[in-house]
Amino acid sequence: MRTAPSSASVLVVDDEPDLRTLYELTLLREGHAVVAAPDITQAREWLAQQRFDVLISDMRLPDGLGLDLLRELADAQRPEKCIVITAYGSAENAVESLKAGAFDYLTKPVDLKQLRSAVTAALQSQRGSPAAMANGATAPAPNASGAGDAPRKPAATSSGAQSLRRIVGASPSIAQIKSRIEKVASSMAPVLILGESGTGKELVARAVHDCSHRSGGPFVAVNCGAIPENLIEAEFFGARKGAYTGATTDREGYFQAARGGTLFLDEIGDLPLAMQAKLLRVIQERCVRALGGVQEEAVDVRLVSATHRDLNALVQSGQFRQDLFYRLNVIGLRSPALRERREDLPLLVEALLARLCAESGQNVPRVSARALAWLQSRELPGNVRELENLLQRALALSSGEVLEPDDFGEADETEVPTQPDQLAPADGLGAPMTRPPEEIPADLQTYLDEQERQVLLKALRECDFNRTAAAARLGLNLRQMRYRIQRLGIAMPSDDDDTTTA
Repeated sequence: MRTAPSSASVLVVDDEPDLRTLYELTLLREGHAVVAAPDITQAREWLAQQRFDVLISDMRLPDGLGLDLLRELADAQRPEKCIVITAYGSAENAVESLKAGAFDYLTKPVDLKQLRSAVTAALQSQRGSPAAMANGATAPAPNASGAGDAPRKPAATSSGAQSLRRIVGASPSIAQIKSRIEKVASSMAPVLILGESGTGKELVARAVHDCSHRSGGPFVAVNCGAIPENLIEAEFFGARKGAYTGATTDREGYFQAARGGTLFLDEIGDLPLAMQAKLLRVIQERCVRALGGVQEEAVDVRLVSATHRDLNALVQSGQFRQDLFYRLNVIGLRSPALRERREDLPLLVEALLARLCAESGQNVPRVSARALAWLQSRELPGNVRELENLLQRALALSSGEVLEPDDFGEADETEVPTQPDQLAPADGLGAPMTRPPEEIPADLQTYLDEQERQVLLKALRECDFNRTAAAARLGLNLRQMRYRIQRLGIAMPSDDDDTTTA
């Protein structure tokens, strides 16, 4: 069980005497110095007299809203970390408080264990943030019992700086997102990262985690579009023995695996509607019930989500719940496309080549001015991921110490196309490769599914229908490949396990 970093000063604001006393006694037992106020007026008097580490305030008070107090502290640039207590199911209040700068929120009736955890997390964030360490703050001292948190924050600061360095670039858009990451990392508010495929959304999510007070905990990344719908609940929430055929033991879900850390839900726009409702309840209640279980267990995770899809459009079409979108999109980050930061391409080429050569154990070649100009001339719709693939190809084809345009297959007629309109017809095995229609398709998802189906078929044919090899060719794992084959209705010549022919 995590303990508070050290004795702290806490101001509790609640108009209900019994609850106020309960919160006060709970925190006093943790070794904190606690003062209490029944309304905003008296809270302001306390705040005028001294500074606190943490402010805990009910949302509705006799003389105003706790949100007003929160905004006053933010305007005055006060150091207090604020935790807001909201009524059950009051999603709008909770989201509004997080957007106004609250560190966290609790829902009535307040679970005292969650109260203690929220205060501990707020103190760890305040005293061990990367910014605080950079300004000379030291790790928290042990508490009166002699027990203190392990000195995690210097390591967290280091990991946070490393994660930010992995987001390569010096363009204004990259500088802006790095600055935003450092600001939002100290909160518990959910983060939604938007951006095209291949722009590094997972790097941004990892940086949010590594820059936060949760950096010592796990970072669990989940691709929501790669999980079969019939298994998704067990994957997210865990399952008890006997819950379904093949469940021979109890197993953890992603929420349990991310306990004390960050759960990254990539491609959240692909989450089925039924699962969206369950996820919304977990966010509101902070509890999960394993499949086949009877009791709920509290979860302590920070949610970071990402998608390349237009969630607003999905909400309008009924494919994504508006209330879930509202809860996930508390803090928005946008990962810029490569075409918006062309000036970063030389730095990206240098960083990607260094990593690829380190992995393969070869010397890093120089990129000629002609080759760099050729890369700059390409549209690169696949963004950084496509750039990395081009460099990997050039390293394989090059025989010298300098990469030239020919090494990228500029004049190679067999070059794998990167634009849909470059796709050639298939070689007779199945339907021809689909070209972009003359007009905008009436059903975009059906059109995109057909495009994906043809790409998978091409990869499978070139790998003699070996699913493991085709998955590796496409940057997928075998489970993701099998799921896509089943979803898109691709007929396979044999059901033999790929491992026997790989």
